[in-house]
Amino acid sequence: MENEKITLSRGGAKGERKTEAEWLGMVTKDELWNAITVRQGETFYTAKGLPFTYTVKGGEFFSDRKKKSITRATFEQAYQKIQQDGEHKVTGPKSLGCFGAPYVWAVFKTLGLV
Repeated sequence: MENEKITLSRGGAKGERKTEAEWLGMVTKDELWNAITVRQGETFYTAKGLPFTYTVKGGEFFSDRKKKSITRATFEQAYQKIQQDGEHKVTGPKSLGCFGAPYVWAVFKTLGLV
């Protein structure tokens, strides 16, 4: 399942900056997680404008504003939900319906995935 393909619509990642055209098409879950991993340490902002940074350790995302980690699987499931949203019902963090949604949404927004 590690090499299961998922679709990334657009975005990029620090260090391995990808153009929108490079994001189009199928990428592995590993490539999605790598895009998240290479941005750790940068300042992100939630939808409410709260700043945060994060670190990644293995398959866990640790925000400096939250005590519990957010798993890699949570990010993958949230992205799958966005990709399958043909009716455009996923319009913000709450509509993701996952643990740590404000942080997941902020990272996806910065990567250009939403």
